[in-house]
Amino acid sequence: MTVAYWVVAALLAVFYLYAGGKKVIQSQEQLQPMMGWVDRVPMPVVRLVGTLEVLGAAGLVLPPLTGIAPWLAVAAAIGFVLIQVGGIAVHVSRGEARLIGLNIALLVAAAGAAGLGTTWL
Repeated sequence: MTVAYWVVAALLAVFYLYAGGKKVIQSQEQLQPMMGWVDRVPMPVVRLVGTLEVLGAAGLVLPPLTGIAPWLAVAAAIGFVLIQVGGIAVHVSRGEARLIGLNIALLVAAAGAAGLGTTWL
C-alpha cells in the first residue's frame, strides 16, 4: 500500500506542481490556449486555484515523508478531488463535456491517493 501511495502521490504532485505553477505565474493570455476556461473566471480565482494546487502537491508528499501531521496528505488528496469536481462542473457548464476525461482520471487518482493515504492515520 505504501508503494502504491507514493507512485500515485508522486504523479499527482508533479502534475499539480506544473499546472498550479502555470496558473500562478502566467498571464490570462498565456493560459488561454491550454485552459480555455480562464476567459470566464476572474484571474484572482485562477491564481487561487493554482496556489491551492501547488500547496496540495506539497501536502501529498511532505507530511508522510516527514511524519509530521500525515493526515494532511489525505486532506490534500480530498482537496484535489474537490478541485476536479469543480473542473468538471466548469467544463460541463461551458458545453465541453467531451473534455472531462483528464478531470475524471485526476479525480480517480486523487480519490485513490486519499484511500491509500489512510495508511498513516
